[in-house]
Amino acid sequence: MFTEQDRDSPVSAGGVHDVAIEGIAREGDGIARIQGFVIFVPGTKVGDHVTIKIERVMQKFAIAALAPKS
Repeated sequence: MFTEQDRDSPVSAGGVHDVAIEGIAREGDGIARIQGFVIFVPGTKVGDHVTIKIERVMQKFAIAALAPKS
């Protein structure tokens, strides 16, 4: 099981960020980076510019969802 550790990451759970999707993970999730820190964003594709909300922060990566459009 993963251990949640956000002490050294540049993001925190609940944070909202504008990012560009740079790649696709094996499972099909989009990959963005903030200060080199990997963030997986399901439902995106390379080249997308999206607003995300961080859901979980792990030691080496975070998982985010698309933020609702306002």
